[in-house]
Amino acid sequence: MRKLFTLCLSVALFSAGQNAFAQHRSFVDVNGLDPATKPGDNFFRYVNGRWYDTVKIDNDQAGVGSYSFLNIPQKRLLQNILDSVSKAKNTAGSIEQKVGDFYASGMDMATINRRGYEPVKPILARIDAINSLPTLLKFIAEETVTGNRSVISFGISPDNKNSSINIAHVYQGGIGLPEKGYYFKTDSATLHVQRAYKAYLTTLFQLTGSTRAAAMKNADAAYSIEKQLANGSKTNVELRDVNANFNKMAVASITKTQPNIGWPALLARLGATTDSIDMAQPAYYDKFNTMLRSVSINNWKAYLKASTLQNYADGLSQPFINASFAFNKVLSGEDKQKSRRQVMTAIVDGQLGQALGQLYVKRYFNEDAKKRVLALVNNLQKAFENRINQLDWMSDSTKKKAIEKLYTFTKKIGYPDKWRDYDKVQISRTKFFENVQSLNKNSYRYELAKLNKPVDKTEWGTTPSTVTAYYNPPVNEIVFPAGILQYPYFDFTADDAINYGGIGMVIGHEMTHAFDDQGAQYDKDGNVKNWWTKEDLKKFKEKTTQLSNLYSSFTVLDTVHVKGPLTLGENTADNGGVAIAYDAFKMTEQGKSNEKIDGFTPDQRFFLSIARIWRVKTRDAFLRTYVNTNPHSPAMWRVNGPLMNFAPFYKAFDIKPGDKNYKAENERVRIW
Repeated sequence: MRKLFTLCLSVALFSAGQNAFAQHRSFVDVNGLDPATKPGDNFFRYVNGRWYDTVKIDNDQAGVGSYSFLNIPQKRLLQNILDSVSKAKNTAGSIEQKVGDFYASGMDMATINRRGYEPVKPILARIDAINSLPTLLKFIAEETVTGNRSVISFGISPDNKNSSINIAHVYQGGIGLPEKGYYFKTDSATLHVQRAYKAYLTTLFQLTGSTRAAAMKNADAAYSIEKQLANGSKTNVELRDVNANFNKMAVASITKTQPNIGWPALLARLGATTDSIDMAQPAYYDKFNTMLRSVSINNWKAYLKASTLQNYADGLSQPFINASFAFNKVLSGEDKQKSRRQVMTAIVDGQLGQALGQLYVKRYFNEDAKKRVLALVNNLQKAFENRINQLDWMSDSTKKKAIEKLYTFTKKIGYPDKWRDYDKVQISRTKFFENVQSLNKNSYRYELAKLNKPVDKTEWGTTPSTVTAYYNPPVNEIVFPAGILQYPYFDFTADDAINYGGIGMVIGHEMTHAFDDQGAQYDKDGNVKNWWTKEDLKKFKEKTTQLSNLYSSFTVLDTVHVKGPLTLGENTADNGGVAIAYDAFKMTEQGKSNEKIDGFTPDQRFFLSIARIWRVKTRDAFLRTYVNTNPHSPAMWRVNGPLMNFAPFYKAFDIKPGDKNYKAENERVRIW
């Protein structure tokens, strides 16, 4: 899809030190437990049931709880910063000035509404002036540089075969629905989304002065082009094939096979000086090449207008914002638009994330947390090494290379050692749209400057305040931003069972990504290279197939099945993360003891913490979209799925045959 644009208390506890342990000792939400549910029937519900049944999702949100929804209270902390710096007298050129003035420009809805769609009129006029394929392609390239992407998705990142160098890549794109399948499925839920999307496009055209008849005609033309592009695209599952989605080609070669695109001129306008590119999905660009001749210029113009208006809708006046919300609520289930403060907080975080991140870290982050989490990471590496050495399906030669990769991780915790430079960005307090374009151009130049240059392994791919964590295969790095280093994932005052079941599971999860169905194809240096023996790789694929089949049997919303192949990497990481974190926990003093806290054994507290970190409730519409598009399983199966495969969980809660989620030992899937 195109887009341009309760728990906070624990942050304060970071600075409280160990003295707060006694008054915040339990860390188990006993009131949230559902005693009517047996742990072996549904452990997610046993831990979260009462909370799930009583919590209310705010009208302007798609869900509530932990993980991505922990970003909701997190954004309130950022709002406090933005409200403060936007009102202060800041030094010109400082990050405070740029962050504060950008936020203020977006909060000035009176000016934004007065301008209507005036900011995009010059772009629409340039589209009207297109009269040939060369002028069409010129527009597409020049707008890509400003962030107004349409049919071309261009980026700079490491070469899969030589991860020390950044190269140019082009990917499939060009569609406004969440993924390919939405254009071809005929079930009632998908048809409802299609109708809403066509109505959205129609409204956008009407808001720029078209009659309803003309608007509907243009919307149909744009949708038809998107459907054709989708037909040449890969599915989300197909996009998981690492080798099939890396195709480095000489520009001279693709100029001959895709002559209508005119790659030399296109790349020149993109500012990319290169004699080769990775065409990740060649069939998509073959389709685009054919369509340049088969689709009329007028229809392409309708498509580019629809694309432009979608890209900028949330940066224009309120009627455009309303139209965008009316469509997106069909996918998210949200009943009410987010406040302008919420919207602008997300936009500033997305556009000036490391500038805002510096202010966040200064105000809210405790440096001692980095040391504590680094110790956990080191302990989990040892635990993972032990598990690798004990595997009965992997040969010694492959084990040796796996352990080498494990200890080659670059570990990034809290925030970057080197902050991004925004010195060249000019921000006006009165022109929001122009600020967005300026930031988009700056981001493009920032990425383009990496072309054919060595990979900077100090760079971060997320903002410090975001509640997330990730593993990056080409750099072989694991990253844990400051945003996730808070309860329920981590708390300085918590006992080890809580922290190892929380952030420990997340750390183990990210480590396992280095060895999931995709990560296992990268060596310790980040190159796509087979380091497995033939027999080991065969056994590994057999086990991942078993896991994929297991998750495909899980359902949500009564009959909607989890997509096992799509979620395989995350499911592998969830299962591995639980096992590695548990082994590391058993190395601690608490892990070796049987001392109960609040009536729970150390092992029980570990598993209770795992279920607590995935405490999430969402709207049905959001969950349906999530299952269709997201590589993570829904929250309930991020808990129940790994635990039904893990023997220590059975022992901790006395899980027995007859319990709904009981699996006989020979049915449990164990990879790592």
